[in-house]
Amino acid sequence: VTDPEQQRRLMSIIQEDVTRMDRLISDISNASRLDAELARADLTPVDMGRLLDTLVQLQKSKSGDDAPDLTIDPIDPGRCVVNGIDGRLVQVFQNLVGNALSFSPPGGHVHLAAMLKNGEILITVEDSGPGIPDESLDSVFERFYTQRPESEAFGTHSGLGLSISQQIIDAHRGHIRAENVEREGAVVGARFVISLPEYNRV
Repeated sequence: VTDPEQQRRLMSIIQEDVTRMDRLISDISNASRLDAELARADLTPVDMGRLLDTLVQLQKSKSGDDAPDLTIDPIDPGRCVVNGIDGRLVQVFQNLVGNALSFSPPGGHVHLAAMLKNGEILITVEDSGPGIPDESLDSVFERFYTQRPESEAFGTHSGLGLSISQQIIDAHRGHIRAENVEREGAVVGARFVISLPEYNRV
């Protein structure tokens, strides 16, 4: 290519592809060693209320004026404690909140809640986006599955985030599922529900 403008366009495409491949390789590498790391990691009490509140405050501090509103129900300190790996649980909820914000329109809403019920900590992340196709409610957790907003540049995500999140939750003897939020028969958003065993204080 000899035309300077075409050279610039080609170089931009190459740089985007290199960035996308680097992200994909990094995510695959992290996923492949995750099982071994989780198997040998020491579990400690993690206050999910504090973790989620901190995550929400950090996200708000870097959000623009037109970003979806991010809220969380008040959670009493020490009320929702699990036995886990703090950093990996942060990774899960960073991913879920990031996804929820990216699918919610400007002026939309993302809401977090946590509660203790029957020996389990139930945490929900709910957005005001288009929802998830019914046939994809399970497949969203498969590796390399990706269905991103049309406004997002191709290759921004590797399709491994939810798969890794499920891997981490499984290692904590928990469960994660996706469902749609419906009102008056219409889908008005998506909701991810995570259950984790309550920390045994005995």
